[in-house]
Amino acid sequence: MNFLNEVSSAFPSAVSLASGRPSERFFDKLDPQVLLNALVVYQRYSAGGHGGGQLLSHLLQYGRTAGIIGELVAQQVRSDEGVPARADRVLITSGCQEALALCLAALCPEAADVLLVCNPTYIGATGAAKAARVAVAALSNSVPCVAEAVELAVLQLRRNGRRARALYLIPDFDNPTGRVLDKASRCDILQVCARNRIVVLEDNPYRLFRYEGDEIPSMAALDEAGSVIYLSTFSKTLSPAIRVGAAILPDTIFGDARACRALWENLVQLKSFITLNTSHITQAIVAGLLMEQAASLRGWIRPALDWYRSNRDVMVRQLDSVFSPFPEQIRWNRPSGGFFLSLDLPFRFGADSVDECARCYNVIVMPMSFFALDNSQDCRIRLAFSAVTPEQIRTGVTGLGRYVARRLGRELPSLVDGLAEG
Repeated sequence: MNFLNEVSSAFPSAVSLASGRPSERFFDKLDPQVLLNALVVYQRYSAGGHGGGQLLSHLLQYGRTAGIIGELVAQQVRSDEGVPARADRVLITSGCQEALALCLAALCPEAADVLLVCNPTYIGATGAAKAARVAVAALSNSVPCVAEAVELAVLQLRRNGRRARALYLIPDFDNPTGRVLDKASRCDILQVCARNRIVVLEDNPYRLFRYEGDEIPSMAALDEAGSVIYLSTFSKTLSPAIRVGAAILPDTIFGDARACRALWENLVQLKSFITLNTSHITQAIVAGLLMEQAASLRGWIRPALDWYRSNRDVMVRQLDSVFSPFPEQIRWNRPSGGFFLSLDLPFRFGADSVDECARCYNVIVMPMSFFALDNSQDCRIRLAFSAVTPEQIRTGVTGLGRYVARRLGRELPSLVDGLAEG
């Protein structure tokens, strides 16, 4: 990430298809008056518990480590995401990243404990594991399904005296690939993890941004064994700056309610050592907005959802046009939701390629190798369409096409410059 920040700083005029941020065009929905109104709504809601003038002191003071809006967050994930959440199992965190870091520390306390991840996977997961000194093992891509890859990883680790304790997954519109796991795959993974007592860390920041097709139940909703901790965030639906997320535990851990309570208490204690408590001000803003939206953000995000879908379509059309001369050499997926798609190239694309693309072709893209634990992703890139305009998408994809054509010793047709905006 530091490398990409440096490239962006060095080439400020380049179009960035690397950033998976939410679009800033919707941030005016959270203007100062809206934020203030949300605080007022929460004040009215909480007045009975704190009494008029004492509420401000309550919001500005240290507070409950587990958070003060667990019930509202539980309602929201039950309503929007089908997660069977209880307020007393919701730990409010400083963004989902803290939730992930706390879970890794609690689930993998021993040197022999290992986190399983897909390959490629979200950089924040492997980064959090590294910071917590938790070993990471990449699931094999040579087997046909994730469940089988988990079984294989478990056996390999046991031979070396190690044990898989957690599995990190983004089942809906994965970052970086855009992949979605179907229901059968989710059920198979849950069975394997329950049998091997592996806790699934289900991270679903893009779940509400589905563009077509039927929703698939979350793994937390399908979980019958008590093997899923659901990681939630408001960074994509409201704003990254709010920094409110949550770790939502099941009723039991592998059927053991006491073990679940012990894990909950451990997570709370760990958080108390690190951040003490998540900002009451930002919690109150989230709470007020949820109350105004009847504990559902589906209506709130509808304009953004439509925008991202349209951007996805623009990017896919532009890829179709720009890379039409290379039908057998360049491939990409058409994600049914989320912020990203992945593109396969017939050559290696690394840091030097990023620099050349930015310097000579005015576009910044993300190598998939940055998300990988080996060299298996060296010929792939991630393209993000969430934080750019349609014009920037067309310009960026065209620049990428010119770079690819040069690498292949070809030239793009002159019509690329005048591609339609439809």
